[in-house]
Amino acid sequence: MTTAFTVIRDTTPAAEIPRGAVVAMGNFDGVHLGHRAVIDAALRMGRAHGRPTFAVTFEPHPRSFFSPNSPQFRLSDEANKLRLLAGTGLDGAVVMTFDKTRAGTSAQDFIHHDLIERLGVSGIAVGYDFHFGKGRAGTPSLLVSEGPRLGIEVDVQAHVDIEERPVSSSAIRMALAEGQIDEATAMLGGPWFVSGEVIHGEKRGRDLGYPTANIRLDKNCSLKHGIYAVRVGRGAERFDAVASFGRRPTFDNGAPLLEIFLFDFKGDLYGSTLDVAFISFIRDELKFDSIDALIRQMDDDSARARAALAAEPDAFPKLGVIG
Repeated sequence: MTTAFTVIRDTTPAAEIPRGAVVAMGNFDGVHLGHRAVIDAALRMGRAHGRPTFAVTFEPHPRSFFSPNSPQFRLSDEANKLRLLAGTGLDGAVVMTFDKTRAGTSAQDFIHHDLIERLGVSGIAVGYDFHFGKGRAGTPSLLVSEGPRLGIEVDVQAHVDIEERPVSSSAIRMALAEGQIDEATAMLGGPWFVSGEVIHGEKRGRDLGYPTANIRLDKNCSLKHGIYAVRVGRGAERFDAVASFGRRPTFDNGAPLLEIFLFDFKGDLYGSTLDVAFISFIRDELKFDSIDALIRQMDDDSARARAALAAEPDAFPKLGVIG
C-alpha cells in the first residue's frame, strides 16, 4: 500500500503508476454520500485483495467541456475535491484530463487503453448512473459484462437515498441555492465548504465593530445570498464565525462577496487561504434603513451563529493531505 495520497495525471510516467490497483470511478463533485458508497466499495475490494485503491476522476468536469458557455456551479474545485478524496482512506487519485481527445474516445478504447494498459487495474467500482466514453456509451452494465473476460472485478453501487430522495450533486446544488444547509450537509455527509484567499475590501466592517475577512467566490457559485454560521480553517486552526454572502444592498449592491467575521480573533488574515465550512443558514440578505439597525441585526446574527456552532462543535469537512 502507498503511504501518502498520490495524484497521478496524464503526464505521470508509466513506471510511477502502481499496477493492479482497484479504482473508484466518477466525477466526484462534492464527494457526497453516493460517491462515498462507491469509494467504500472500492476500498473493501482493495483491502480484500491487498491492493492499493485510487479514485479515477476527470478535470475539467465533463459538463464544463460540453457546455462551456453555461454557468457551472461546482461543489468542489479540483484542489478541494482531491483533499476530500484524500480524507476517505484512498491511496490516491488518477486525474484524467477531459478534452476533445478523451471526449472522442470510445468506451471500449477507454477500458482497454486507459484502465487496462496504462493503469493495469484489477477492480472497478462505479455508481449505477456512471457513463463514460464517446456518446456516453460506456455503462456499468458494459463494465460488468467485460469484467470476467478481462479478469477485473466490478462492483456497481445503487443510488443512496435520504428520506426517499436520491443523493446527487445537482440536488446538493439546489439545496445550497435555497439556503437549505442542513439538507446539503446530510447529503454530503459533512459541511459544504469553500476555500479562498483573503482579499482587501472596503473595510466598512471595521468601522461597524465587525472587521471581516473577505473572499471572492467563483462567479458561478449559486449559494443563496444571506447570513451563515460558519467554521473557518486556517491550516490546522479552527475558528467559529458568522459570514455574509451577497451584494451588500445597504451599501453598494456590488459583486457577490463572502465576508467573514471571526469570533474572538485578533490578527491579520490578508493573503491567508481559508477553508470556510457552512454550518447553518441564519437569514436572508436584507437592506437596512440605518447603520444602527444594521449593527443591531449583526449583533443578533452573531448570537445566533454562536449558538448554532456550539450545537455542532466538531462540524468540519474531513480533509486529507495531498502527497
